Parts: sequence; C-alpha cells; structure tokens
Amino acid sequence: MNNIEQTIGNFLKKHNLDKPKNVYLVAFSGGFDSMCLLNALKKITSNRIVAIHLNHNWRGEESDLEEQNCKDFCHKIGVEFYSEKLPDNTPQTETDARNTRYDFFEKCAQKFGSDIIFTAHNKNDNAETVIYRISKGTGVNGLQGIAQKREIYYRPLLETERKDIDKYCKDNNLNPNNDSSNSDKIHKRNLIRNDILPLLSQINPNITDSISSLIQSATEEEQIVWEYLELVKSKILKDGRYGTKEFLNLSEPLCLRLIYNLVTPLVPQDYDRQRIITLLDFIKGNHTSKSGKICSVTTGYNLYVCEKYFELIKEKKCEKVSVKIDKTGVYKNGRITVDIRECDSVPDKTDKYLSETVFVDFSAVDFDFELRNRKDGDVIVPFGMSGHQKLKKYLNSKKIPNHEKDDLLFLTQGNEVLWAVGLGLSDRIKVRRKPTHKIEVKINGN
Repeated sequence: MNNIEQTIGNFLKKHNLDKPKNVYLVAFSGGFDSMCLLNALKKITSNRIVAIHLNHNWRGEESDLEEQNCKDFCHKIGVEFYSEKLPDNTPQTETDARNTRYDFFEKCAQKFGSDIIFTAHNKNDNAETVIYRISKGTGVNGLQGIAQKREIYYRPLLETERKDIDKYCKDNNLNPNNDSSNSDKIHKRNLIRNDILPLLSQINPNITDSISSLIQSATEEEQIVWEYLELVKSKILKDGRYGTKEFLNLSEPLCLRLIYNLVTPLVPQDYDRQRIITLLDFIKGNHTSKSGKICSVTTGYNLYVCEKYFELIKEKKCEKVSVKIDKTGVYKNGRITVDIRECDSVPDKTDKYLSETVFVDFSAVDFDFELRNRKDGDVIVPFGMSGHQKLKKYLNSKKIPNHEKDDLLFLTQGNEVLWAVGLGLSDRIKVRRKPTHKIEVKINGN
C-alpha cells in the first residue's frame, strides 16, 4: 500500500466510514485527481463503489470521449459506473456548472441509498480556493478553505499535493482525461492555477504548504470564535430571533460577525463585507420600528427588523382567501374550513376573542359575511370602543409584523371587520348577555 492509499485508508477510519455496509459514491470526472481516488479506493476496500459522472456537454465530442473513457476504466477495475448528460442549452458558467453538478450528486445519493460522496479535491485546490476567496474579499471564515467533510461530502485527498497524484497515476499506468478547458484562463481558477500560484512560488517555493498552514490557523481561530459566539447567542437569541436592543449593545465587529453567520448558510458564495455592513445599517436604521421593516438578503429570504427583534424570514406567496357566508353551516375554500353554527351559551374557561374559535352576537347585524384577507380601506370597532378605527392602525397596535399582515384572516361585512381571526373581536358583535352563534376557523396543516 503506497502513501496515497494509506492516506485514504486513514481518512476512512478517521471519519468512521470503514463499515462494510457503506456504499461509496465517487464524483468521477476521469481526470487525474478522481481517477487516482477511484483506483486507490478500489484497491483498499471491498465496499460497493459507484463512480458517478456528469457530462456537462460543453465540449461536444471531447466530452463524450471523456465519458466513454470513464466508463471503460470503471469496467476495467470492476467498479459500477453511472452517468448523465446535460442538455445542449445548459448555461456554461462556473456557477451553473457547480450547481448542476451538486444537484446531480444529491440525486445519485438518493438513487443509490448512500450518504457518502467522495470528491477528489487536493491540497493545491485548497490553496487555489483560498487565493480566489482573498481576491473576492473573504473574511477569516473563508480562509479555512475547503472542509474535509461537509454534510455527505468527503475529501480524502485534501492533504495530498497534485504532484503526488500525478505520480500515482503514472506509477499505476492510469490514463486520465486531460480536460482542454483547464488551460482556458477565462475560468478564474485556471488563471490562479496556471499563472498566480507559479508567480507566488517565486516568492516562496513552498507556497502551497504556507497556504495550508494559514488554512489550519484560520480553522483553529474560527473554532475559538465559534465557541464565543455561541455564548453570546445564548444571551440574545430566542426562538431563532435576535433581541434588537441587546444585539445593538454589542460591539460593531461582533454584530457584523453574527450577521455573517446568520446569512451565509443561505448563499452559495461568501457574502462580501459591504453586504454585511448594509444589513447592519438596515438593523440600526429600523430598530425603533413597531411593525417592522424587511430587506432582501438573497433569493427567497428577507431580513425582518422591528423594535423587539430581528430574524430571517422566508418569502412565501400569500394564498388569497374569500369565503362568502350567508347562513349557518360548514364552508371550505382550499386549506380553509369555516364552521358557523347557532348556540346560546359560552363554555367556562373559554378565551372568547383571541383564538380561532369565537362566540358572537349577530342579533344586530345582517347575516351576510365574507372571510377574507385584508383590503385597503378596512375598518374595525375595537372591542370595548364605540368608534371605527382603521384596520392598519389596529394591527399596528397589536404589533403585528408587516410581513405577517397579508396572511391574516378577517370576518367582514363590506369594508368593516367584525372579527380579526386570532387577534380580536369587533365591539359590534361582542356577547353582552348570551351568544347567537359560534364560529370556528381551521387551516389545514395547522
């Protein structure tokens, strides 16, 4: 067993992957790195191995020949091979390539019932990644480079230099694919690999080792920072929400870092510093808002800030509701069920006004209602008052966040709200002596 095979064997033991039942999926482009990994893995284990290959279809016949070479190699060494080919109209960018590749990997994990996918990133790849991130303005977190393990992805060759991988391929008479696009400097990583790292090696011949040392130091520093942040969060974070006042009492560097940790799991690349500063400024600028303000963080997510707390909220499409009610009975509309029936008493210990079930007195109103979402111009006579109030003001007094208002349901007559479901009842239909009706609203899934 040579050094690379021993390295991979030690990696399997370190991460508790050396179990006979484990199915190993290997991201297999057929290049030097992945061919070295696949060949070595086959030599040291008897586990089921599946080489998974995605033909990006960027280079026509060349891409097809590479796929065939991968298939032939797997047949030769006795490894299962699975591949898919992307359609001709797939966007040809580095970001799209990465996204489609990892979508393919996730699909394969389900297909083969495996939670172990090996990728062949090596020590040089890690150095290139750090240089790329520095050029884009990363923080200390980004200096950690590529992780040995992330979710179901494992990288056994991360401490192995490319020159040793090339030697392994030569010593074992392997015939890897040589992707012609690796020399195209329009791809920024190729520019780093072919030009920038060689230039840096003129300053320091051991530049790859030096960057690896930086990665290790950054990883250790991050662990210390992480432990401290957990202590801070335990004091200001509750149910996924940060106390706005408590947060803004922290030092600005600590605020910036907490925001960074909050938003970066949602984005494929690191958030740059200016975007983090913009979010902090948004929190500062809206920390006195009673009903709250939102701003976009990334596709599908917003940051919501009010005087009490701030949090990330997922964008959702509001389902418009309109249920006409002209008599007692059960009404259904999508996920909404309304049950309205006559009654003449209120059970003991029942919260009559702040639940999805209410007891009301309809003796002074016509039986012609609509359960719906809010509309411009809506008004309500708040419980215990005599005059109308704009619904907007009423909801603000209840401190309902703006992003939640469109999801609320209201029992209405024209533009008058008689019941804000879950919030409060109009004084016009409150029970003075005994109720005439009971109303229950249910939302399927709630």
